[in-house]
Formats: sequence, structure tokens, C-alpha cells
Amino acid sequence: MTTAKKIGLALGSGVLLAAGWPSVGSATPLLFFALVPLFLLERFIASEKLEGTKSRFFPYVFLSLFTFNILTTWWVWNASPEGSIMAFVLNSLFLALAIQLAHFTRLRLGNFRGNFALIFFWIAWEYFHMDWDLSWTWLTLGNGLANVPYIIQWYEYTGVFGGSLWILASNILLVQWALKAKQHDSKMYQMPGAIFGFKWVVWMAVPLIISSVIWEVYEEKGTPIEVVAVQPNIDPYNEKFGSLTSEVQVRKMFELAEQKTTSSTEFVIFPETAIPNGFDEDVFEDTKEFAIIQSFAQKFPNTQIIIGASTFHLFGPNEKLSPTARTSGNGVKYDACNTAISFRASEPSLFYHKSKMVPGVEKVPFPQLFRPLQDLIFDLGGTIGSLAGQEERTVFESRNGHQAAPIICYESVYGEFVGDFVNNGADILFIITNDGWWKDTPGYRQHAQYAQIRAIEHRRSIARSANTGISCFIDQKGKTSQATGWWVPAVISSKIRANTELTFYTKFGDILGRTSLAFGILLLVFAISRGLINKDN
Repeated sequence: MTTAKKIGLALGSGVLLAAGWPSVGSATPLLFFALVPLFLLERFIASEKLEGTKSRFFPYVFLSLFTFNILTTWWVWNASPEGSIMAFVLNSLFLALAIQLAHFTRLRLGNFRGNFALIFFWIAWEYFHMDWDLSWTWLTLGNGLANVPYIIQWYEYTGVFGGSLWILASNILLVQWALKAKQHDSKMYQMPGAIFGFKWVVWMAVPLIISSVIWEVYEEKGTPIEVVAVQPNIDPYNEKFGSLTSEVQVRKMFELAEQKTTSSTEFVIFPETAIPNGFDEDVFEDTKEFAIIQSFAQKFPNTQIIIGASTFHLFGPNEKLSPTARTSGNGVKYDACNTAISFRASEPSLFYHKSKMVPGVEKVPFPQLFRPLQDLIFDLGGTIGSLAGQEERTVFESRNGHQAAPIICYESVYGEFVGDFVNNGADILFIITNDGWWKDTPGYRQHAQYAQIRAIEHRRSIARSANTGISCFIDQKGKTSQATGWWVPAVISSKIRANTELTFYTKFGDILGRTSLAFGILLLVFAISRGLINKDN
């Protein structure tokens, strides 16, 4: 096979994946065969190596994934050109290395185990990528099905990795089908290739049938509660942290909220960093913003207010410093936080600090190595430098006893992380975000669509408040309602259900991810051992 054909196959998979991705091409069925060109290329190169040809697979798989990353997440450039380049390169590089390990395994253990290695190593990498300092899981394969919730209702058992498995195995079966037919010089509908065709049909049909049944029979659970979500539409580049004072912004938001808030409204939610002017949490009651919130709360004493803010904690003289501690111009040590505040009339305010940070934006990766760079980190989302998070997933309780999860922006991309809120008692999910940094691009639409997956995984209704972009309500089946438009101020109200039942996925989390990691390690050890034995022989 010529180099040009190899490049064409690699580019083909990258383009097909992007064409099937939500809010990019949105032709979802393409995902189920988008990887066929790349996997065929991997098999061809493996055959060449076994015949003694020194062909290299890694450059082609990197090219394919780099193409996919650029076409689907190019909008990150609007927030940070430097950060986007890093994300494109590293995200492609790490997954390419995982696929290269599967290629290594195929060469030593054969095609059968090589196919399993592709699945295990891919999903193992996606799982590992969920929880380390460079975590950027936007392109987890299962996320590609977010815009078709009616075919992924079984995510309540598998989580998003079930979608990754479905897509990967579909592509591998199609490759097997094509190669088997070619090997016997037959048509794909003739024996023995047709056997793989039958396997592929069954593999595709069973999840579709299961999901269709669940979609039809599932009834939302829990008590209906009235929620108001506010979208103030404040320009994050020129107004939020620039020309408009924090007091003016907060006043505008609460004027919007009053349009829909009633005596029966249980929650009113406002976006991430709705209070942009940072303040010491210990003196919140002394701020002008507090006075505005207090005035609104006195009009609606039964309503729980949840609002995003930029806050900080000052360290005392003998207090132990955190790894994220900074030093102000006058030498004061402090932690900066991206915070959700729970507020109700005549009661103390409660705080939750965002804990899943955007790497390189809200968190310096590997702080022991790169701590000196903390103050040089670029700006995104209204915060600069490494933010301080917290270990516990705090839930906010309303006067009627309903428990809300205050999920802040990027945190909503992590299924098992959101499950920690639910296991702590959350019967409803609130997502507060500021997606305006990405401008009118697929970014904010993808972010909203990924929330549909969280609703299915945990069977929790969601209210979403965005500074601008998409504020909406999502029911327990992942159906979106009252989605707001781009760059318009809006306020929406709905009765959504507060469910207390736990799904299988909520209880047990990413079993598929952990299983893939374990089996992937075993396969890799076996492949290395086989390689060493063959070398000695």
C-alpha cells in the first residue's frame, strides 16, 4: 500500500468521526463505521510487518486523531490559542499511544487478541483520562451519541463507556466482515463474510431495541418542583470582567429572575461567576451583591437561590497553606475558588468550590513540577491560575428537603464525578456555566448535549443556567426543553421531578472503564512477555 493511500485512510477516519460528532456534522450513524479506514490501515501495516516490511503505524494514527480533534474542538482557539494547540496535540498523542500499544499486542498475540486490545486500550485510556492532571475528556467516544438520547437509554447501566464500546466493536466487526470476505474472494453478503455481517447486525440491533423499550416505558420519578433558570447574556470578554460592575450585573440577573419567580418557586439558579468580583467568603454579607440577593430572598422567602461567584479564602498566620495557595501584592496568602453559593432568607450561606478543573486554565498540571508557572497561567471562565477545589461533593438542600447538586461548568462532562453528588443525596442536578468564551461555535452546543448523558446515567432531571449559550431543562430520559438561544438574555421556568432512586451506574460507576484498564494491563504484560520469549528463541 502506498504512503498516499495510508494517509488517505488515516484522514478518512478523522473526517468521518468529526462528521458524526454532535454539533459538528451530527450525522451520528457515521460513528459506527468511521474508524473502519483507520482499523483497516492498522491491519494492513501489521501484515506488512509480519512479512518483514518496516512500516510504522503511529504517524498515521496520530494524523487521524489530530484531524478529529481539530475538526471537533477548533472552537477552543477562541478562548486560548495556546491552550487549544496543547489540547489538540496532547489529546491526539495520548490516544495514539494507546492504539499503538494495541497494534504492538496484535503483532505478538495475533488478530483475535489484537481486536480485544483495541477495545481495552482505547476505553482504558478514556477512563484514565477522566482523573489525572491533564484530563480533557470532551472527545470520549460515547459522548458522540449525546444528541440521540433515545438510542442510549441503557447508559443508566454502563455510563458513557458503554457508548465507546458499542462504537468500537461496531467498527471492528465491520473490518472483520470486509477482510473475511476479501480473504475468501467472495461478496460481503456471501459466506463466510456474512457471518460477521450477522454479528454486526445483532451487535447494533440489541442496544437499539433495549433503548427503544426503555424510552417508551420509562416514566419520570419523583416530586415535581418549580425551578427558574436565568441567562443574563453578559459578554465575558468586554463586560463581565470589564466595563460592567459586579453590582450592575447581579442587579440585572435578579430583575430577570423576578419575571418568572413565584411563591411556589423552590429554586432559582444563576450561571457560573454570576458574581464576578472576587470576595472573601467570610465577609460575603458585607458586599453590595449580598444586599441585592438578600432583597430578592425577602420577597421570596421559600426560594433557594444558587448563584456562581468568584471567591477566595485568606490564610491565617499559622494556617497550613494548600498546594494552590497564592500570594497577593501585599504578601497575603490566599486560595481563589470558582464557587457556587446557596442562599436562602434568614439562613447562613453555603459554598461549594468547583473541583474538576480545566487543565492549564484553572489548574496547573503536576503542581509539584510546575508550581512556579501558577501565576502565569492564562485566563478562561473568569478565573486565573490554579483554583482551590474540595474533596466532598456538597449538595444544597431546599426548605422542602430537596437536595440539589451545584455542578459547575466542566464538571458536567464527568459521569462518575456527577454520581458522587447523587450518592451524597442529590435528587436534582443544576449545571451553572459560562460558555460565552467559545463564542457562537459547536462548543457550547456540545456542552449542553453532554448534559443529556448525565440525565440518563443518573435518571436525574437537570436545570441548566448559562451566562449565554443554552440554558434549558432536561428530563430524566435526556429530553431537552425550553432551550434558550445564543446571545439573548432569558429566564425560563419549569416543574421538573426530583428523583431519589439510584441507577446501577450511579451505584457502581465506570465498571467498564475499570475492567478495560485491568484487562488492558494483563494483555500488555502478556504481549511483552511473548515478545521477550520470541526474542530469546
